[in-house]
Amino acid sequence: MTELERDQEMRFEVLKAVLGEGAAARLGQLALPKRNRIETPNFLAVTSRGVVPHLTPDNVAKHGGFGGSYMALEDFIERAQKTPNRTAPVFLTPVSGDKRRLHAFTSLPSSHITVLGARRNPAVKSTLGNGNNFISVFTSTGFQSLTTEEYISAVETLRPDIAIPLADINYSSATTQTAKRGLRQAERTEDWMVDWCRSFDRDSLKADGDDIAVFAPTLPVPYSIQWEYLSRLSEDDILSSLSGLAIYDVDIAADLGSHPPLLPLPRLSLQPPSSPHHILRQISLGIDLLLVPFVNSVSDAGVALTFTFPPLPSSSSSSPDEPLPLGIDLSLPEHKVSMQPLSPGCTCYACTSHHRAYLHHLLSAREMLAWTLLQLHNHAVLSAFFAGVRASLVAGHDQFERDSRAFTLAYEAEVPAGMGTRPRARGYHFKSEGGEAKMNGPAWGRLGGDGGQDQALGKVVGVADGGVLPRDMTETPVLPDVGAMELEKEGFAEIDKGQPT
Repeated sequence: MTELERDQEMRFEVLKAVLGEGAAARLGQLALPKRNRIETPNFLAVTSRGVVPHLTPDNVAKHGGFGGSYMALEDFIERAQKTPNRTAPVFLTPVSGDKRRLHAFTSLPSSHITVLGARRNPAVKSTLGNGNNFISVFTSTGFQSLTTEEYISAVETLRPDIAIPLADINYSSATTQTAKRGLRQAERTEDWMVDWCRSFDRDSLKADGDDIAVFAPTLPVPYSIQWEYLSRLSEDDILSSLSGLAIYDVDIAADLGSHPPLLPLPRLSLQPPSSPHHILRQISLGIDLLLVPFVNSVSDAGVALTFTFPPLPSSSSSSPDEPLPLGIDLSLPEHKVSMQPLSPGCTCYACTSHHRAYLHHLLSAREMLAWTLLQLHNHAVLSAFFAGVRASLVAGHDQFERDSRAFTLAYEAEVPAGMGTRPRARGYHFKSEGGEAKMNGPAWGRLGGDGGQDQALGKVVGVADGGVLPRDMTETPVLPDVGAMELEKEGFAEIDKGQPT
């Protein structure tokens, strides 16, 4: 391999493995051509239609605090009934210079890493199954099939920095999965990986200076079912095409030691953690990059994250019976006149420029700026959390264990749900679990009909449990200060017929 080819490829270096090989926390660096280096362990932002919810690209560049984003192809493709052969706009985006099409379409900073997968994270549960050469994806026009050939063609056209090949994963509502189904998943995914390596024209991309790193998926099934698939990934003909692993179930990390060729590869977790405690568990199993979709959810709920790693001395000295919350609900009345920053000691834009009372006012008025500031703050808290984890790993395994134990004792197990009114629901809120109510109810109804004005006002988007806050049940009365006769005398609503209308 020439020096030029080496500069055009992704490079990952494990700087320090805390406990050894296999399932062990490790410190590393991920470098891609023309992108900022990412210190690992770290996280990638989760997007909807190529955008981090509530954040514009310029805010991401100035205050984002993260170096990459995960995107789903299903967010960009659709097949309308009237125009089934219409090409999605993302594939028609003009590019200039050395900018890649996905970067150009999303207007992300040039230093930002893009990761492309087929499904959202977390994925919407599908009522349809996968086939021998396709998976079921959820687009803006409903569920449709995405074949392996279509996905490979899309990746070659969009040219993300990192691509995750298709995996036969069952996102159905069924809670149990048979061993036979799991074996079929492993066999299909292996066949699709072989087809990917044969069809994916990586050499021509390298010639254009747009190499795409490939992260092979591992499956959320027991190791005893997919060990043959992992062995196939370890063989030279496929291993030479791989740059990393996309792990859908982090428990498989403990078994990667049985496949030494896969150990040096970076590991991207696609299993959504529900709290920072679960993040620490994934890191302790050797995960290098994580997707943390709950940060978008807590921002929508009006919750500002307040945890730190390691916990502050005042936090670790708290009573074990009364652990500190992982965040604060800014919609609560207690923050109405609070001039404190969202989180003590936080240096993000929201905390240095505003205070809790201002965010409480914005949430009460349902101003879009509220969720923008919360997103900036919560992503900054998460970035500082991972920086603390890396510093702890530098100090050694014992220090990381002590800090993790102190964090577990200092903070509650779950992030607060938040009682504030959510913004209008978007595609990434969709769950498709069956029987759910309409996501966006009408904000207004017929005055005096079907329950009157109170019922119409009650149809606005409610809080997390479906209720309506007291502030949503009142309306400023619009009453004139004088009578109708006085208004007519002053010329109210009078039409000047001498002037054109």
